[in-house]
Amino acid sequence: MRDLERMAHAVVMASFVGPEVPRWLRARLEAGLGSVALFGSNVASPEQVRSLTDSLRGAGPDILVATDEEAGEVTRLHMATGSPWPGNAALGAVDDVRLTGLVAAGAGAELASAGIDLALAPVVDVNSNPENPVIGVRSFGAVPELVARHTRAFVGGIQSAGVGACAKHFPGHGDTAVDSHVGLPVVDAPLEVLRGRELVPFAEAVAAGAVAVMTSHVVLPALDPALPATLSTRALDLLRRD
Repeated sequence: MRDLERMAHAVVMASFVGPEVPRWLRARLEAGLGSVALFGSNVASPEQVRSLTDSLRGAGPDILVATDEEAGEVTRLHMATGSPWPGNAALGAVDDVRLTGLVAAGAGAELASAGIDLALAPVVDVNSNPENPVIGVRSFGAVPELVARHTRAFVGGIQSAGVGACAKHFPGHGDTAVDSHVGLPVVDAPLEVLRGRELVPFAEAVAAGAVAVMTSHVVLPALDPALPATLSTRALDLLRRD
């Protein structure tokens, strides 16, 4: 049973509140917890974050530390002041892939200095629905090919700093009018539309060597009429095999 519990711990990404490692989390790390995601409440200063990640590794040497550092409006390291890096919408509007790579490399260097292994970024959703309440300026744009080329640049830039990229939100959260944090969106598009729109940037992220892909809590009836992608074998098989 102890071996089974350790294997279960290894595939969980936990979170916690506050700038220090709580006792319960330290116990879970010692039991083999695989990953921790840092949020705004965990961040007071760059120096404090580095001390925090060092403490996490003191309890769990193999821990993977992740955070949502997208640049632009979604930042954890700069919660108090706002990100110094332009976000995806601005980068897509300028449409200079070299600049996108430099921004990602700069953000990656900050993350690496803070002891963070995995950026839960970039957002590679094609923002095709103007009523989308949650993606919006987090996307590079509404054109699949534009989003794809900036996806490649971002992945290459951030991973050049030694920080893994996690492309999100597979198979695509751009054509939604519901925030999946508070409801269950449905993208009712045929598979050929998904292949020509939603999936194009994800294919580019994989080709660029992104170390991870985050699934979305979105129902895509063309793939699975019953379950959101987070729980759907069909959606995950599309990612893993296709």
